[in-house]
Amino acid sequence: MPAPTRFLSCDWGTSSFRLKLVELPGLRVLAQAESDEGNAATFAAWQQSGQPAGQRVAFYQGILTKHLRTLEQQQGTSLHDVPLVVSGMASSTIGMRELPYKPLPFATDGSDLTTQLFAPSAAFPYSLLLISGVKTADDVMRGEEVQLVGCHFATSDQEQLFLHPGTHCKHVRVRGGQAVALETYMTGEFFALLSSKSILAASVKAGGELSTGAHRQAFERGVRDSTQANLLHNAFRVRTNDLFDKLSKPANSYYLSGILIGAELSTFPADYAGHIVVAGEPHLLEHYAAALELLGISARAASVTLKGAEEVTLRGQAAVLAHAWPTHQP
Repeated sequence: MPAPTRFLSCDWGTSSFRLKLVELPGLRVLAQAESDEGNAATFAAWQQSGQPAGQRVAFYQGILTKHLRTLEQQQGTSLHDVPLVVSGMASSTIGMRELPYKPLPFATDGSDLTTQLFAPSAAFPYSLLLISGVKTADDVMRGEEVQLVGCHFATSDQEQLFLHPGTHCKHVRVRGGQAVALETYMTGEFFALLSSKSILAASVKAGGELSTGAHRQAFERGVRDSTQANLLHNAFRVRTNDLFDKLSKPANSYYLSGILIGAELSTFPADYAGHIVVAGEPHLLEHYAAALELLGISARAASVTLKGAEEVTLRGQAAVLAHAWPTHQP
């Protein structure tokens, strides 16, 4: 069977749903739809529906169908013959079907990730390829493994590092064409909790850009302070910065970001000199690039490359599809 010339990309996270029609091989996005129907909300809706366990996949496919029809309306044609690739939390305990994690190591070309094909049916006339996550003895990730594949790491004996900033930041070591080690840091979640649920909430305010002078200075001060004192002590400085009028609330938010990102990056080996690829949303790329430079990591690394989350997600899904398509087809 010939390789597909288009595919449907679904990046289905915990809190968000993104669906795109993508042209191959150039990865041009032809149509797209998104919503806040993430897996958490969809799982809650399925539980409330009272449907039997056997209807769970069909319930999730109903969400997909609604958005697939939106894309078909945009294109003015049926997409039944276009393979659908789903990554993220859709293969988790709150997803359409839980798939086992692929134990590390895994191939960075995406050839050995765990996948499951759902064949077309009368109710859901699309071929759906569901991609599972990966695990170590004490860590996991779902979705980021596809983005790592999309970074196209060189096959080299020199260690390389994949860094994915976000709610749960991932550091993955790559060597010899294999992802060999994984560490997760709850940097983004700690920022959200401290800035909205703790005593620090009254001392910070979201807004502005990192490039603004006062914001940049506050962020850099936070990164530097992360190397001088314990994180728990630095966190209380967010409160005193506000009490003593040292920083505005927006600048203080950047200070908080700086101490958290600095604490995360403090685990970098002092002698690390390999290549680093940072993949994520634009504002996080800016924060991490600044912190890596301030901490001297960029200067000793062979290179630091920044890649957008959408680009590497599409490239990763396309790579997994290319390997899985011949396997799953008759």
